[in-house]
Amino acid sequence: MKIKRTDMAEKILMKGNEAIAHAAIRCGCDGYFGYPITPQSEVMETLMEEKPWETTGMVVLQAESETSSINMLYGGACCAKKVMTSSSSPGISLMCEGISYLAGAELPCLVVNVVRGGPGLGTIQPGQGDYFQAVKGGGHGDYKTIVLAPSSAQEMYDFVDLSFELAFKYRTPAMILADGIVGQMMETVELRPIKPRISNEEIIAKYPWATTGKPQNRKQNVITSLAMDAAVHEKLNQNLQEKYKIMERDEVRFETVNCEDAEHLIIAYGCMARICESTVEQARKEGIKVGLLRPITLFPFPTNEIKRLVPQLKTIMSVELSAGQMVEDIRLAVNGKVPVNFFGRLGGIVPSPEEVLDAFKQSISK
Repeated sequence: MKIKRTDMAEKILMKGNEAIAHAAIRCGCDGYFGYPITPQSEVMETLMEEKPWETTGMVVLQAESETSSINMLYGGACCAKKVMTSSSSPGISLMCEGISYLAGAELPCLVVNVVRGGPGLGTIQPGQGDYFQAVKGGGHGDYKTIVLAPSSAQEMYDFVDLSFELAFKYRTPAMILADGIVGQMMETVELRPIKPRISNEEIIAKYPWATTGKPQNRKQNVITSLAMDAAVHEKLNQNLQEKYKIMERDEVRFETVNCEDAEHLIIAYGCMARICESTVEQARKEGIKVGLLRPITLFPFPTNEIKRLVPQLKTIMSVELSAGQMVEDIRLAVNGKVPVNFFGRLGGIVPSPEEVLDAFKQSISK
């Protein structure tokens, strides 16, 4: 689907994966390095079709593997370039070492994970079983990445620019954690006007840490996550932890539906949040006061908002396409003050709003 790029906003019907690609071009991305895997292959396919190297100068490269692509991000990020990759669950597993290196070296980049069912090769159907991997740090060491969870094709588009903004603000990798449904669904997406790519002169002025060549007025920049001195390494880690605390204070994003008078709360993200909106609507028609909380940032997690709602609630239910992962963070936030129930489906089976409602009714009847 070749789209003529202009400086005007446009509304186009497209898949969520295609929206990721168009957002990358329009937000001034310098480079995409990836490897095909279902259900996210349309990201790279769309970029190849659009040929942004002919218009914006953006580099698009199919690497030899996921391991290669994440290390290409490391090189581009060292130069303060806007670089990104996309993959799906098994591919992200292969990238986890590189993501840890990027976090340890405090390098900004964007990783998109369009989640499929697992473990192992699993299925090409949608899943949400990568929550732990994304939010807890799938690689080694005490690190975090900013994690945004879109629930629409428009958010797939919008979160690319937002992810880069946050990644550069905090010098950290950012991840868009979508599921196969959001990646494959077709919706109308508003394409924003094109942003110019940042020039090398602007990079030197704005990002003094970048490896842009050594000018006369400063020392050589060395970017590494290696620290042989234990005291130095501890200080680096402490600095990271302080940065994550600032993110938890300033960057929490969420959406609430009918929570003002809610006696029960459903918490869901991604495609499950959209399904649960219908569940809440049906429950309200039956006189059950249910609200919905949709975390938009999975890290930082909306812990304080959950705590704020707890005094008015009788129960909470986490709804996920997994065996139960986000539910653990909900239980930590609630700290035993109200019952926290769980409903999930596995293997790529997506429940209907009615199935979620039945599970909810069973949970509150206990």
